[in-house]
Amino acid sequence: MKKYISMVVFIGFILFMTRCGSDDKAVAKDTKHPIAVKVATVTLDNNSPFLSVSGKVQATKSANLSTRMMGFVNKVYVGIGDKVKKGQLLMSINNADLQAKRAQVNASITEATAAFNSAEKDYNRFKNLFVKTSATQKELDDMTANFEMAKARLEAANQMKNEINSQFKYSNITAPFNGVVTGKFIETGDMANPGIPLIAIEASTFFEVMAMVPESEISQIKSGTEVNVLIKSIDKTIKGIVTEVSSSAKNTGGQYLVKVALAKTTVPILSGMFATVQFPIESETFSSFVLVPSEAIVTRGQLSGIYTVSQSNTAILRWLRLGRTFGDQVEVLSGLTEDESYIVSADGKLFNGVKISIE
Repeated sequence: MKKYISMVVFIGFILFMTRCGSDDKAVAKDTKHPIAVKVATVTLDNNSPFLSVSGKVQATKSANLSTRMMGFVNKVYVGIGDKVKKGQLLMSINNADLQAKRAQVNASITEATAAFNSAEKDYNRFKNLFVKTSATQKELDDMTANFEMAKARLEAANQMKNEINSQFKYSNITAPFNGVVTGKFIETGDMANPGIPLIAIEASTFFEVMAMVPESEISQIKSGTEVNVLIKSIDKTIKGIVTEVSSSAKNTGGQYLVKVALAKTTVPILSGMFATVQFPIESETFSSFVLVPSEAIVTRGQLSGIYTVSQSNTAILRWLRLGRTFGDQVEVLSGLTEDESYIVSADGKLFNGVKISIE
């Protein structure tokens, strides 16, 4: 009986190994099928290239509105996304303390006015008496001093009233220009504090792009240069003009700030959208150069390469030294020569020596 069981186990083991071997052969056979690929041929580009840098869209005119007074918010009249007009009331802050101060100032003005009128009459009377030698110089000097002090107290009271009236402006937050509310940082009943942003507003008519240019290229960027700006999220290209080139990178980590004003367009642009700015570079900087699509580049750690096509129709990984990026293409400094073929895309995973079929 034991011999019978042992024989059955042995036969089962043989059948299992046979099946595994056949599966391995099937896998090996499958890997011999060539991978369909699309290839391109290296050509030298003699056209004037452009420098591509990333940036972010923002409104040309924007403001974070705040107040100079402390108080509870009575009401917020707008919400995020609301369109507003210049001078429109956006928020009101409780100003009961200002009203009390204004009442005190008005009372001070009334008192100072009465004192000034009395001092003026005394001054004029003693001036006439002094002319008639009926008053001494000392008496006239005393009346003159009283008159000047009364006049100064009245002026001080009026100026205090002007100060109080100016503070009333900060209890009502109004729109400084036509635009759209993009941020609301306080609600009814909250305490407003001086200098803390309450509402953000942007003019939705004109936009600009803030781009950071490396120090190696900033010398070639000039104000007034026309550029192309690609808005990535909507895949639209808009014309722009360089309006400002920073002359210092002290606070930007070696990157120079460049502002590009976008042309007025019907494209639905929003602040915060990411953009790619293409700055034209002088052709004298380059003679002829090799450009390949960025999607064809293979990265292994710090190394970059591309799959080329051998004479036996196999994929060969070629390491490259890359240069600048121009849109969706990258410059090859060394590793590829003119008329060589390289793989742009493949229907399977590529590796050195794999058989390929060119579509």
